Amino acid sequence: MTTFAFKALRADGGIEQGRLDAAGRQEAIDLLDRRGLRPIRIDAADAAAAPAPAGRAPRSRKVSASDLEDFTRSLSSLLAAGVPLSRALTILHRETGSAAARARWKEVHDSVVDGMSLAGAMGRLPGVFPRVYVAMVESGEAGGFLDVVLAQIAEFQAREKDLRARVTTALVYPAVLLVLALGVLLYLMLFFIPRFQILFEGFDAALPPLTRGIVAASHGLRAYGLWLVLGLALGVVALRNALTRDAGRRAGERLLLRTPGLGPLASQVAVARFCRMLGTLLGAGVPLMQCLKVARRSLGYQTLVDAVADSSERVQKGETLAAGLAPCRDLFPGSILEMISVAEESGRLDQELVRIAGDLEARLDRRLKTAVALAEPVMLFLIAGFIGIIFIGMVIPIFTIQDYIR
Repeated sequence: MTTFAFKALRADGGIEQGRLDAAGRQEAIDLLDRRGLRPIRIDAADAAAAPAPAGRAPRSRKVSASDLEDFTRSLSSLLAAGVPLSRALTILHRETGSAAARARWKEVHDSVVDGMSLAGAMGRLPGVFPRVYVAMVESGEAGGFLDVVLAQIAEFQAREKDLRARVTTALVYPAVLLVLALGVLLYLMLFFIPRFQILFEGFDAALPPLTRGIVAASHGLRAYGLWLVLGLALGVVALRNALTRDAGRRAGERLLLRTPGLGPLASQVAVARFCRMLGTLLGAGVPLMQCLKVARRSLGYQTLVDAVADSSERVQKGETLAAGLAPCRDLFPGSILEMISVAEESGRLDQELVRIAGDLEARLDRRLKTAVALAEPVMLFLIAGFIGIIFIGMVIPIFTIQDYIR
């Protein structure tokens, strides 16, 4: 006989813990079932009490985006099939193959079993569940459509994953070209140009301004290259630390949103996500104000969240959604506001918001494909330009040297 430590759910929703003797795990489960208990965790008492071996402390690893997407989609399917939340979480943390994900899902499960809401349990793991994720789960729990919200979150995750994969795949070749070009430039500046410099000095010839500039850059790189690398590394660390603070993050967001090309693209991505989430929540029967509270966080940028916050207050005072969003013209152009206004009058706001989101996403996809297609020739042109300038700067003095030889 083996002694098992168990944690089980009673019929009244309470938690019971204890020990029992059984010939095996299955017999222990059967014994708990006969007592009207639903097992949450069953471990051999000796194994549960045994300390971890010295030097074998579990390593803290980050939960991958794929693990989070699988968890979200599976939890949505289990809840839609009528499986209780605690049992669904038990199934997920037992069946996941990642040790890091298994530990995080178990933390969520234990918190829920102890009486905490699912959103509250997820909120205790900000490194795993983003704030928008937690806000949507909170809304789903309050409205009684948690499975629908989780399915929508999974779709968002799949869409963003697909977008990142397409961008990464498209930029592989330009990135390889960039690395090779930097290697060639460093070789020219550190080893090739200094040899030409010695040749020019031997003829005591006056070098053209372009050649003098290239030689000076080569000399500076050889003399201060290590300090330059160290300075760049310290600058990156300082920038990351600054962006972790609220003021620094807001300043970085404002700079990004005002950057030509990137700013409008980031804004449209945020608006598309906002419209899709707002339309989905409205279609599920969530009140408009609660929808705005959740969808506002989906914008991702705190500066945009602040801009829409005033609109939420205006809607709460009785204005229509289109009128409330009207001051945010940088985010919501007149055409979108007009479509929202007509949809409110016809009672099709949820469907229209989802349609607007689809149109914006299709437009963004086309712009992204165009930008990625242009990135390769632009990068090739810049690489050829840098190398060509260095080549020309080193060749021009050769004609001057011929005059000195004569």
